[in-house]
Amino acid sequence: MSGDIAPPLALLAELTHRCPLRCPYCSNPLELERASAELDQATWQRVLSEAAALGTLQVHFSGGEPLVRRDLAALVRHAGAVGLYSNLITSGVLLDRARLAELVEAGLEHVQLSFQDSDAVSADRIAGLAEAHVKKLAAAALVREAGLPLTVNAVMHRQNLERLPEMIELALKLGAGRLEVAHVQYYGWALANRRALLPTEAQLERATSVVAEARVRLKGILTIDYVVPDYYARRPKACMGGWGRQFLNVSPAGKVLPCHAAESLPGFEFPSVHAASLTEIWYRSEAFNRFRGTAWMPEPCHSCERREIDWGGCRCQAFALTGDAARTDPACALAPDRALLDRLREADAAAPAGDFIYRQIGAAPAPAGRYFLAHSP
Repeated sequence: MSGDIAPPLALLAELTHRCPLRCPYCSNPLELERASAELDQATWQRVLSEAAALGTLQVHFSGGEPLVRRDLAALVRHAGAVGLYSNLITSGVLLDRARLAELVEAGLEHVQLSFQDSDAVSADRIAGLAEAHVKKLAAAALVREAGLPLTVNAVMHRQNLERLPEMIELALKLGAGRLEVAHVQYYGWALANRRALLPTEAQLERATSVVAEARVRLKGILTIDYVVPDYYARRPKACMGGWGRQFLNVSPAGKVLPCHAAESLPGFEFPSVHAASLTEIWYRSEAFNRFRGTAWMPEPCHSCERREIDWGGCRCQAFALTGDAARTDPACALAPDRALLDRLREADAAAPAGDFIYRQIGAAPAPAGRYFLAHSP
């Protein structure tokens, strides 16, 4: 079967779940790994070497907050030595001049910096950390001063979406070459906070118009990627380019996953880097082959002309909303369970936002799938 499977384009190296921020939309699993469970430096270096040997081109160092790892520069240096393009996905709140200089010297090639809002008070409230916004602004200035390309990640939802124009202007002011306007997707902690985060349809329409205008106005100056929430889609997105097709993720404890939310799926024995090589896992593990291709698809997916475009949509979302990871993603208008998604969207978008359930190690809310099946209108 390996002859029909291309190597992954990218590895998401989740070095840690530790993070000074407590964002209520974090895509990390509800059960967060403690520092004692994290892979050590030597194991991560082996993983990076295996990824390069497998044919992977890029590594995205992420978390949690990857800057809490004291060995981050050593990992960046090793990635470069084995031929991987290295990108740092960070909150920026722990980045100072000396640390950035160390990373640049090690060969870091790109930085993605997240912002919770353009307004400092709101941004700090969403992040759950005082003075987070001002630290992010300082980090962005350091990145540009060092000559590294900068992408701003703007995670949008009902509590900051009205300031999308200001977020676009902030990205310009910071000297970013790319802006990712990413509406929250409802997995992990975001699923537990859906009622506080899901925008109304009117908000979404305004945001889409803002992005369309900005793309025309800023063409050649700022590239804007735009990701709409699945709950308002008519067709599902090709999640991660399709299960086990373009992407693999290694968790802090060494689980190898086809996407960063896959740990939410029950009944899966995701392989570990302690037990097998990335090549063995990518080509031959049951977990990666489970939803590859089209043979597994139920109707209407199996006979759909888009089956090799969206690859059945998101398995984690199918489970979260229906309790069955093998069902058609309810984001598709043709899905048998589409009415369930519509009811959830209409109820949550119309309800008062309420308080956040902040991300915190050792404080997981009820499991996402059972919690939301039980609380569905």
